Amino acid sequence: MKENCRPDGRELSEFRTTTLNIGPITTADGSALVKVGNTTVICGVKAELANPTVETPGKGYIVPNVDLPPLCSSRFRPGPPGEQAQAASQFIADVIESSEVIQTEDLCIERGKLCWVLYCDMICLDYDGNVLDACVIALLAALKNTQLPEVTINKETSAPEVNLERRHGLHIHKHPVGASFCVFDDSILIVDPTAEEESLSTAHLTVVTDEEDRLCSVHKPGGTSLSGEKLQECISRATVRQREIQELIDKVIHSVKTAH
Repeated sequence: MKENCRPDGRELSEFRTTTLNIGPITTADGSALVKVGNTTVICGVKAELANPTVETPGKGYIVPNVDLPPLCSSRFRPGPPGEQAQAASQFIADVIESSEVIQTEDLCIERGKLCWVLYCDMICLDYDGNVLDACVIALLAALKNTQLPEVTINKETSAPEVNLERRHGLHIHKHPVGASFCVFDDSILIVDPTAEEESLSTAHLTVVTDEEDRLCSVHKPGGTSLSGEKLQECISRATVRQREIQELIDKVIHSVKTAH
């Protein structure tokens, strides 16, 4: 570590190769598959019509869920979601809310009567560390790929009528991207840890920023403390990563559009 070199040959501040495939699940309203090194996450977005909540009659809502099934790593057992999967789902829900990636007012069809619910399921297919970054990229790319059918409310029957032939994309307000770090010996910082590196570290940290360099979220579950200086280092690395990933997503979306 001290030599600025890691088991896989990366430098301390180097991310693994990140690849993206948009729209792999044809039955979903939006989807994306992301690989960060070997860590693989697929995200599917399914839109359903629902009644808005009483507290927020003019808004729809987004329900994220992160699944870490036994197939992705021997560390996960079958059965109800474990602690790590629940924490990941909560983290994604916090990022959606704090980043305002989508303004939930846009999901309202008729105030107090009808709205869209977006179920965003992220499933890890191969776990090799840093699942949070992969989930954030998969979610953002899947939302950018989501097409909602046109809905009108029949004046006479008040029933919703869905036109599957006419679809429109979601308006993405912000592009949050995460960068995760591990701390060793309270002083050495590495970016994009593998599963092995995660298990050996003394603390984990995920920083989420958007295209305006706004800090959306800092997630640090326990572990040893981190100096303000080190945190600042993480934030500036995260803003660079944000640019790279937004560029990657836009490039892939563009190539999908030109291929059709």
